[in-house]
Amino acid sequence: MYKNILIPTDGSELSGKAVDGGIALAKAIGADVTALTVSPPFHVLTIDREMIESTPAAYKTRMHEHASKILDAVASAAAAAGIPCDAIHVEHRHPYEAIIDTANSRGCDLIVMASHGRHGVSALVLGSETVKVLTHSQIPVLVHR
Repeated sequence: MYKNILIPTDGSELSGKAVDGGIALAKAIGADVTALTVSPPFHVLTIDREMIESTPAAYKTRMHEHASKILDAVASAAAAAGIPCDAIHVEHRHPYEAIIDTANSRGCDLIVMASHGRHGVSALVLGSETVKVLTHSQIPVLVHR
C-alpha cells in the first residue's frame, strides 16, 4: 500500500478538507505525510495585488510567513494523529509542476489534493492545478471534494 502521501495545500477551506482526509488515510494505512504549499515567485508584470503593492523582498517575506502558517497547521494536524510529516514550501510559476516534482523527489507514492482551490478570476487565470496534476503525474492522485 502507500508509504508516503503528498498533500499539497493552498490554505483554502476545501484544501483543508483534503488535508484532513489525507492525514486520516495516512493514519489508517500507516503512511507518512509530506505537506506542500507552492507560492508564485515575484514578478514585476502582474495583476496580483500582493506583488503590485510590494517589493520583491517584502513579497518573499510575506509569502514565506503565509506558507509557514499553512504548513504549521498541517504539521500540527499530522502530529495530533501521530503521523510523521515533512513540510515543504516551494516557489514555482506552475504549482502543478512543483507538486509533481516534489512527489517524485520525495518518493511519494500517492498525491491527495482538493478538487479545486482558488476561486474567481485567479482560478480562471491559473486554470485547474488539479486537472494538470491528474494529466501529467505518473503517481496516483486521490482527489478530495
